[in-house]
Amino acid sequence: MSLFKEVQIGSLGELMDRATPAKPDPASGRRRNYSVYRGVSNDKCGLLTSLDQLGGCDPPHTKAHLEEHILRNFIRYAQPFLRHRNGNDWELLITAQHHGLPTRLLDWTYSPLVAAHFATLQEKADGDRLIWQLDWRRIHEYFKLKPLAFLVSDLDEALREKGYQSAWELFSNKGDGKEPFICMLEPPGLDARIMAQSAAFTLSSVKTRSFDAILRECNLTHCLTKFVIPESKVDFIRDQLDLCSMDERSLFPDLDGIAAEIKRYYAAPAEI
Repeated sequence: MSLFKEVQIGSLGELMDRATPAKPDPASGRRRNYSVYRGVSNDKCGLLTSLDQLGGCDPPHTKAHLEEHILRNFIRYAQPFLRHRNGNDWELLITAQHHGLPTRLLDWTYSPLVAAHFATLQEKADGDRLIWQLDWRRIHEYFKLKPLAFLVSDLDEALREKGYQSAWELFSNKGDGKEPFICMLEPPGLDARIMAQSAAFTLSSVKTRSFDAILRECNLTHCLTKFVIPESKVDFIRDQLDLCSMDERSLFPDLDGIAAEIKRYYAAPAEI
């Protein structure tokens, strides 16, 4: 039995109704949403980072100790191709994640519609699809962090407050044994895709346990909600997303996105 709240949804309207705060913020009168979302086509790997999954999903974390070596090799070979060669360590980490390198970052988006796109994108996936909703403000409150999603310029100060001297102390396993923390990171606009997808990341100081396992250990399961799209409703919600132009062409604003959207459209079964 799941420890996280589960909500079944059958349409985009239901998703938006459930994902929107019911009460307005007393200070502003607006319904401020301090949530991020993550859409997945199946629950096989749970809330594992790409670094977690490097050794496979079952069991995970078999190669997490290689993080420093992976990042150093990326920096070594990526220099001729980096648009921002003077970027700091955090920008390099985000760039590496963006291009598919296994990292400790976990992808999220501020848009439940973007999350729904990624949840329903794989047509060959079987079973229900999932959209995770995370209340990141409560996460920051628990770990005594500022009630703001961090920019890369904020991270070094935040690390020092937690006893780390640099980002590389975090990457090199020298921080093992320190008090764990999780924080929300808003990436700089290094790429048009990051902006189009309203991208965000969670950064955990722990890489030997999955994100959801850490939440369970800290009694933070109330911060996470699982929206379940039943298999019978996946095609319907996918059609709704396409009607809203929530597709590859808008979320990947480049030639790859255009080609992917056209390919998916013409690969669909022909109507009788």
